[in-house]
This record gives sequence, C-alpha cells and structure tokens, in this order.
Amino acid sequence: MINGIVLRDAIISGGNNITKQKTLIDDLNIFPVPDGDTGTNMSMTINSAAAKLKTCDNADAGQVAKVAAAAMLRGARGNSGVILSLLFRGFSKGLAGKAEVNGADLVDALSIGVTDAYDAVMKPTEGTILTVARLACEAGKVAAKDDTDVVAVWSTVCVAAQAALATTPELLHVLKKAGVVDAGGKGLCVIFDGMLSVIRDGNMIEIAQEPQTDLTDKENDFYKSAAAEFDDDITFTYCTEYIVGRDKENDRDPKKLRAYLEKIGDCVVVVDDDEIIKVHVHTETPGLALQEALKFGQLLTVKVENMKEQHRRAVEANENAQAQDVEAPEEQTEKYPFAEPVNEIGFVAVAVGEGLEGLFKDLGCTQMVNGGQSMNPSTEDIREAVLATGAKTVFVLPNNKNIIMAAEQVVPLVEDRKVVILPTRTIPQGLGAMLSYDPDLSPDGNKQLMLDAAADIGTGMVTFAARDSEFGSTRIKEGDIIALENGKLTLTEKTPAKAAFKLTKNMVKKDTSFITVIYGQETSKQDAQELHNQLQGKYGNIDITLVNGGQPIYYYIISVE
Repeated sequence: MINGIVLRDAIISGGNNITKQKTLIDDLNIFPVPDGDTGTNMSMTINSAAAKLKTCDNADAGQVAKVAAAAMLRGARGNSGVILSLLFRGFSKGLAGKAEVNGADLVDALSIGVTDAYDAVMKPTEGTILTVARLACEAGKVAAKDDTDVVAVWSTVCVAAQAALATTPELLHVLKKAGVVDAGGKGLCVIFDGMLSVIRDGNMIEIAQEPQTDLTDKENDFYKSAAAEFDDDITFTYCTEYIVGRDKENDRDPKKLRAYLEKIGDCVVVVDDDEIIKVHVHTETPGLALQEALKFGQLLTVKVENMKEQHRRAVEANENAQAQDVEAPEEQTEKYPFAEPVNEIGFVAVAVGEGLEGLFKDLGCTQMVNGGQSMNPSTEDIREAVLATGAKTVFVLPNNKNIIMAAEQVVPLVEDRKVVILPTRTIPQGLGAMLSYDPDLSPDGNKQLMLDAAADIGTGMVTFAARDSEFGSTRIKEGDIIALENGKLTLTEKTPAKAAFKLTKNMVKKDTSFITVIYGQETSKQDAQELHNQLQGKYGNIDITLVNGGQPIYYYIISVE
C-alpha cells in the first residue's frame, strides 16, 4: 500500500523525469513543421500540478489525485497534454475517498482515465499514447489479479508500457518509415518510470532547476518587443468597421465597394449576404469609406479606431515598464481580469502576431489568447480568457488543431456562462467564422453558420522544416522552405515567395472568389507586395487582399475561398 505522500512524490518524480527528457521526446516528432512539441507539452502539463502538490503534506491518496488532476486539466497543453490530464483524472475518480491504495486500486483508476481519453478523441488512432496507456493498463489489471502489491503491479505497468511503445511503428506506417516510436507514448513511459522510482525505491528523480510552466525568456522577449516590430508597418491610421443594411432595390455589386476601399486603404474584408454587407478596412479617410457604403444601403453599425494612437500607448507602456525594470503590460500581472457575464455574446480567439490579433479584435473578439503552432496555450489560459469576456455565451476559436482539445476541456470548468467551442483548425478558418457571425441569430444558429463558413475556407501555410524528414521521394532537411495545404505537406521550394505562389496556384479553383495573403514577422513588406502583384497578374478576376499578420513561424498564411 502507498499513502498520499508517496503518490504525491511519485507524480512529481514523473514530472521531473519528462522535464529532463523532453527534448529527446520532442525530437521524435516526425512531421517537419515547427509546432508545440509533445515532450514540451506533456512536461508543462504534468508540472502544472507540481506547485499544488507540494502543499499536500498531510493529504491522503484520494486528495492528492484530485489536486493533481485539477491542476493538470487546467494546465493541459496540446493534444498530448490533454490526453495525459485525462489519464490522471482517472486517478482522481478511481482513488476518491481512499487514504491508501494498492496496485489494483491504481490500475482500476488508470482504466477510468484510459476510457475517458479514448472517448475524448473523435477518431482514436492506435499506435499513439492511447495504445500505450491502454495496453499498460490491461497488463496491470492482469497482474493485480495474482498480486495487488503496488510495486509488483506498477512495475508490470511500466514494462507493458515500454512493450506497447515498441509496437507503435508497426501500427502507424509513418512512424515505421521514420524509424521512430510515438512521441506521446514515449512521454507516458517516461512519466510512469519516474513514478516507479518513488513507488519501488523511494527515490524521487530530481532536476537541476524548477520545471518551467510559463513563457520562456525568449518568448517573453518576443512579446515585449512585438510593438516595436510594427513601427513602420501601420500604413493607415484608422481601423474602420461597419455593417450596411442592404437596400433591396439597390442591385449594386458589393465587389464594387471592395474595389473602392482597396483604393483608399488596406486589410480590406467585405462579406455579404442578401441582407447585409460587413466591412473591415484600414484607411486614412474613414469618412470616405462610410460615404461609399451609403450607396449600398443604410449603416447599421459603425466602429472607427485610431491604430497609431493605440500603438503609441502600447509602446509608451512598454518603455515605462522597461525603465522601471518590471514586466510590462498589465497582462503579466492580471492578464485576463474576471468580468461578470452581462453581455449576451463574447468571443475568444487564439492567435499570435500583432496584425492577426488586431484583425480578430476588429471582428469582435473581446479576448485574445497568445498562442499558436509553436506555443500551445493551456486550458487555464483559455478558461481565464473566457471568464474575462463578460458575456453569457462565449464562442472560443482555437485556430489550431493541436489546441482544440485543450479548449474543449474549458466547457466543464465554467459554470456561470455557456462556452461554445468552434473547432477552427487554422487562422483563416477563425477569421472566416468571425466574419460570418450574425447578431440576429441564436447562439446555436451562429455556431452552425460559423462552422459552415470555416469549412468552406482552404488554408495554405509556408514555413520552414524544423527537422530532417521525408516527403514522398523527397528528403527534407532542417531549414528547407515547405508549404502545407490544409495541413498536408504539399511542396518544397527555395524561397518563401516561390512556395507561396505555387501553393496558391494549387489551391485556387474555378469558383474561387477571394484570396487573402497574410505575411509574417520574417517576411518583408516589399517581398509580400511582390507576391501580391504576382498573384494579381495571374488572377485578375479574383479579389486578392494582402495583410500584415506579424505571425512568427509562418512566412505566409494563405486563405482561399
């Protein structure tokens, strides 16, 4: 039997073990795209419980499991982190009310977590962390029938987990081709082994420094300096957004409005249906933008904001904070202050890059969560943003497939408002969903409308290979320029612009009406403009918009609809 202190130390030891080996696990990822890697996400997830567990000096086993599960659920990052948190939630359910536990108790509780993890994944894939957890649990339950000794049973779990891990390349062809085992499965084995070190030998695996569960110094430096990156890129002063109620007797084509707005500004977005025209534009002359709108009908809503003034205040706040040698923006101390749910509807979107964040805010997102492909936010990050919206119904747009599961875990954690997760997998899908929102529809009606809009948008992305890999018969080396179409690696090229042009050609269909090119932090305005001109020459009949997204990692994000 083990008590709460031993279980507490075992979980902390498991967290320490994966923290020491997270780089090794990250390197097992076979897809070359830079992302929120498995080892890092699992390490940050389990270590989110470490600080809470250290206060559990007199807790019994059931209380320790409950504290760990609650902290990990809120700290879960990425799909692998969410699955890990669900496995430990099984411990919380299965060990509830128990002061001490034996081996049978542990594997029975683990089996609850395995079931929850499988249920949480829409299409469970064998050859992953799920397989490793399931087979380890099954072996443990068999062992517990003969001997409930906790050391004997958990030793069997660890051995079976390693054996299951070895089978993952046979279950997933991509792993076998790359000559690696599943990264999530490996991470789980490392955590289980770290737990065994305490359960069997009483030795907690130590790490040289405290596990890092927040932003790295490099990431903090990026966000602190983000405002300065855009000093020269705010070409127009006023962000202008409005909705026009269409005059039924007016047969003017909204494309004419879009064409006019592109002459007096940039970042133009025009979406219409039979009743309204929704417009977003950056311009020096918002009056002209509004005057032109009146040719199409009556203005229903209008919002005009001075972006240069907003930017000036942000820079000033940052400089003051640096001068005082403290962390800047209030976000560092109270990033998402709680707000009572008084408004009917609110929106939370995940994105990184000042331009992208600005676009989502312009479209009505009340709270933004910093994160994306290379930095997956935690469930708690998203939950806090939801609670800061001040809305009775909150739509959440993850905008990344590796963030959707973490967002879904927010729903049961919020009691005073309704949370609706829109499983947007890319930034363009998120923007398209926001543009389609209709204030006259119910939340359920808008959910379907926004999902339909997102589904109609094709997404292309140009980035660099984060590791050596293979694409068909082509060997990809770290640093090569690669392009993805709707998440699938499509081509490689010598320059980002060439890759973006070729990728757009692949994506354009006969019925394509709009192309939006969002250029990133590492792409110059001149290069982006040249690409825009090239695409304009190729597709003169298609509306093409160029937007400075300022996103890291991706040179270009391309939306085709």
